[in-house]
Amino acid sequence: MSDPAPDVAPEAVADAVPEDQLAFDVADFPGGIRGALEAVLMVVDEPVTTMALASAVEQPVGDVEEALAELEAGYAEQLRGFTLRQVGGGWRMYSRHEYAPVVEKFVLDGQQARLTQASLETLAVIAYRQPVSRSRVAAVRGVNVDGVIRTLLTRGLIEELGQDEESTATLYGTTSYFLERLGLQSIDDLPALAPYLPEVDVLDEIAEGGRA
Repeated sequence: MSDPAPDVAPEAVADAVPEDQLAFDVADFPGGIRGALEAVLMVVDEPVTTMALASAVEQPVGDVEEALAELEAGYAEQLRGFTLRQVGGGWRMYSRHEYAPVVEKFVLDGQQARLTQASLETLAVIAYRQPVSRSRVAAVRGVNVDGVIRTLLTRGLIEELGQDEESTATLYGTTSYFLERLGLQSIDDLPALAPYLPEVDVLDEIAEGGRA
C-alpha cells in the first residue's frame, strides 16, 4: 500500500487504496475538485468536516481546504444567492442573508400547502417516538425520510433535540407550533395511537444487523 499524502491525517487514510484502484479521478470531472465538492455539498443537510469531504472526493485535505476557500471567494465575487460557510467545524451551503426576504416569503407560502401523506406519516412517528433519530424514523416507515424531515423542519413542526449519546445521530421532536396547530397543551395529550405504530426497536435491530 502506498504512503498517504503528508497533509492527510492518518485516520482519514486508514483504508487507503493504491492510486490505480481509486473509484474515480476528480481531474476527469468538468469542474475538477471544486465541482466534485459542490456536488457533495449540494446534497448534505448538516455541516460536513473538511476531513469527510477529502475522503469523499479522494483528495488530500490541503487541496480540499484550498478548493473550499476558492469556492467561498468565488460565490462572494459573483454575488450568488448562496454562499459556502464553515460553521461548527464543518462546511455547508447557505442562502445569502441579503436574500432573506424572498426565502422567508417562499417558506411561509409553502406552509399554506397541505402536508403530503408521507409527511403526515413521518410526523406521526416523530410525535409518538420522540426524541427519535432520522434512521429510526426511516426504519419505521421503510423509506428514506431525508426530504420529509427537511420539509417538517422548514414548516416548524419538528426541531432538533440534541444528539444520541451512543450514535451521535441528531434527535428530533415536535415543536410548540405543532401542539398549537393540533390544539394540545402537551405531547401527553396526543391520542393513544402508539399501539398501532410498528415496533421501532425491533426494526432498529434488523437495520443494525444489516449494517454489521
